[in-house]
Amino acid sequence: MMASMSAHATPPRPSSPLDIVHLDAVLTDEEKAIRDTVRRVCDDVVEPNIVQWYESGDLPARELAREFGALGLLGMHLEGYGCAGMSAVDYGLACVELEASDSGIRSLVSVQGSLAMFAIWRFGTEEHKQEWLPRMAAGEAIGCFGLTEPDHGSDPSSMRTRARRDGTDWVLTGRKMWITNGSIADVAVVWANAGEENGGIRGFVVPTSTPGFSAPKISHKLSLRASVTSELVLDEVRLPAEAILPEVTGLKGPLSCLSEARYGILWGALGAARSSLETARRYTTERTQFGKPLAAFQLTQAKLAHMSTELQLGLLLALHLGRLKDSLGLRPEQVSVGKYNNVTKSIEICRTSRTLLGANGISGEFPIMRHANNLESVLTYEGTAEMHALVIGQALTGVQAFR
Repeated sequence: MMASMSAHATPPRPSSPLDIVHLDAVLTDEEKAIRDTVRRVCDDVVEPNIVQWYESGDLPARELAREFGALGLLGMHLEGYGCAGMSAVDYGLACVELEASDSGIRSLVSVQGSLAMFAIWRFGTEEHKQEWLPRMAAGEAIGCFGLTEPDHGSDPSSMRTRARRDGTDWVLTGRKMWITNGSIADVAVVWANAGEENGGIRGFVVPTSTPGFSAPKISHKLSLRASVTSELVLDEVRLPAEAILPEVTGLKGPLSCLSEARYGILWGALGAARSSLETARRYTTERTQFGKPLAAFQLTQAKLAHMSTELQLGLLLALHLGRLKDSLGLRPEQVSVGKYNNVTKSIEICRTSRTLLGANGISGEFPIMRHANNLESVLTYEGTAEMHALVIGQALTGVQAFR
């Protein structure tokens, strides 16, 4: 027994200096292959262009969607209808690599797969699924998800968008705000209050070519600039009876979709953190001050050690939640723990990484400020840090403190 323990006393050093706890050792070969494939595509397609896209405030989203669709990344964790049927861990690892390039790239994929496609896959009719999911999985059709409104973000139960019956038709009126992919979408999943007699909050599959639907693009953003963000305007949008999502009523519909998206975020944010930390680590080993590399100073190493530890703890939490999702499933408060911790720690890592680059840290030559700015949005969307803290607090105390 002692000889056996001694033989394993000094395992091989992990291949990456950022993987001190050797997370790779507990990933399967298939999981690592999927991660590496997404990383290569991002290196080839996204990295050479992302600074230009960010600075111009535009994104060739349709071209990227087709590229990602060909890889099976859109709705990759869903089964059937042209979807890849991969695991939750596979999806999470892909989100890390996408967001290591830019949060806007991961947003494109997660809104398509975890919000628009998931809503149709989980709550739609067979006709909805056959009409939209294969094309969305291939990147030939783009979807968006309309829940947030100009005056109602964290409190969707107070939404003003209304759906009323007119004969057998539904007529939708209202506005949605901060909608990713909105102005380029072919289909929108829109949530509206249909009245208590019709089940309260209901979801509708809305082709964006429907008269009365428009989606003006939101400009002048200082975050998520490499992402298409829009307002949705529904002006007496008339839909047939079959446009409604029949399998869910009330807020549990959109909130379950948000849990899917939040799961991708709790992985993805760590990609932005990893990119920033690796930039800082490399910079401090190459930059010389006072006759020696910045990495040789104790304060520098203390910052790097703290950031590395938080990154690895976040990845271990994400992997645990992923394994749990693949086996037992996840409760909402478990997803909240992941988003609350990993996004707040990731933005802290980006900010600290910036300090190690000094004035160079604000330059567009380095990705750190871009990641930090993006994470200000990620901290807010799919539930603010404060709302997730309240979800966790309710799980701890049994007392609801939202109102």
